[in-house]
Amino acid sequence: MTTLPPSLSPSRSQTTCASLLQELQIIWDEIGESDGERDKMLLELEQECLNIYRRKVEMTRKCKADLQNSLAQFESEIAKIVSSLGEHSFSFSRGKGTLKQQISYIRPVLEELRSKTKQRVKEFTETQSQIVKICAEIAGNGQSMMSSDPQVDERDLTVKKLGELKSHLQELQNEKIIRLQKVDSHISMIHELSVVMSFDFLKTVSGIHSSLIDPANGQSKSISNDTLAKLTGVVNSLQQEKQKRLQKLQCLGSTLIELWDLLDTPPDERKRFEHVSSLISSSVDEVLRQGSLGLDIIEQIELQVQSLNVLKASKMKELVLKRQNELEEIYRGVHIDVNSDAARQILINLIESDNVDLSNLLSSMDDQIAKAKQEALSRKDILDKVDKWKHASEEEKWLDDYEKDENRYSAGRGVHKNLKRAEKARILVSKLPSIVEHLTAKLKAWELEKGIPFLYDKASLLDMLEEYTVLRQAREDEKRRSREKKRLQEQFAAEQEALFGSRPKNPLAQTNAMVGTPTSRRVSTPSGKHGVSNLKERRETGRVNNVIPVNFVALPKDDPMSRGN
Repeated sequence: MTTLPPSLSPSRSQTTCASLLQELQIIWDEIGESDGERDKMLLELEQECLNIYRRKVEMTRKCKADLQNSLAQFESEIAKIVSSLGEHSFSFSRGKGTLKQQISYIRPVLEELRSKTKQRVKEFTETQSQIVKICAEIAGNGQSMMSSDPQVDERDLTVKKLGELKSHLQELQNEKIIRLQKVDSHISMIHELSVVMSFDFLKTVSGIHSSLIDPANGQSKSISNDTLAKLTGVVNSLQQEKQKRLQKLQCLGSTLIELWDLLDTPPDERKRFEHVSSLISSSVDEVLRQGSLGLDIIEQIELQVQSLNVLKASKMKELVLKRQNELEEIYRGVHIDVNSDAARQILINLIESDNVDLSNLLSSMDDQIAKAKQEALSRKDILDKVDKWKHASEEEKWLDDYEKDENRYSAGRGVHKNLKRAEKARILVSKLPSIVEHLTAKLKAWELEKGIPFLYDKASLLDMLEEYTVLRQAREDEKRRSREKKRLQEQFAAEQEALFGSRPKNPLAQTNAMVGTPTSRRVSTPSGKHGVSNLKERRETGRVNNVIPVNFVALPKDDPMSRGN
């Protein structure tokens, strides 16, 4: 129980009252107040004192009620804040002691919760503001929705709710980043296309949205659905235009090259339009050079093509005859006979008659040249084998003449080279039957496939091969008969030598044999013997019907000098 201060203790109060009453009695005595008046005044003093006590008690009671009400309000606010923040794990008790002690205990807790609530509301406000801002940017009405702050529902300030808002904000931020990347990519693509096709980049982009070129007052680039749709449409349209321009330039470039080739345009003149001819084989994505697809370039090429077409019309006769020369060269190269004079006369008559479209005539001749090249290609394999056959036949003829030469082993210039050539020629001649056989098989297969004979300079190549085969067989038979006749003569000479003895050897030949002169060494080789036998064959071929005399004496095979004597 609270004690009164010493100044208000009963004993002291009574002493003070008694002293005051005594003083009052003295004053009354001096005044001469009656006892009734005195009793009345004392009663009034007592009543006033009671009223004062009552007022004080009432005030103290009211103060207690206010404290209890404040305490209840604090507890209610704490419960509300705890519920709003979702702090279910938060526990609180007012504690023990007087009301003021309880209030002094609960007030810091409440202030802390209020501060936490204020911070949480701030986080909610910032998060919701960013969400609203991004949503407005995506919707395309950013300024109208950003004029007022969003309302925060303070009944639900839980961490879960805040986390959901932040997660949603993160999704929107990612969406914004993706949209900005798309916007930047489209702008970059438009810039690249503007460089290639030479159009006003700033005018094109600002026509979609002003913020894409010069964002004002802190406004970021527009990322709205409408802006993205417009950017996509512009990019697609420009890409299609780029494709059309490239196709047009490629067509003009191809025509330009054809006209150059027709008119034999010099390289210096062609170099002026090298930037166009280089685009013929390029894809759309490869064309990046500045101004390469500009309208001025296309107009320039169109004028050049028109100019060359005019020149082409004036030189058409020359071009037609040039095509005829090319056609004849192709046929001549593969040994196909054509009537050049008649063909040229027909072409000249057509040109001078003015009854034929020269462009169509040129196109027809180009087709003929293409067919001639195709036919030449189909004959190439056979012609290669014909060249090989002709070369082998020439080497065979040379070898026959070489082996008939009596002086082929004599010392002199080129002997070594001739020996090597003869060795290679023998190898090649040994392959002649196989070459002819393979060539004949190829020819028959070609003729069977084409249904026409293979002509080689007007003559049937198959007949030529058959004739060659017959003649070669005849030569082989003649050589065989000559070798047989020579063998019989040598045999007869050997028998005569055995019966009658040999003639004394030439002294000079003996000397050569003893000292080993180059002549004796040369004719003693296998090649030398072969040469002598061929010499005898040649001599005896001219005297097939001569009779060998009875007194014939065989000379030594290794003594050409004695044979000469």
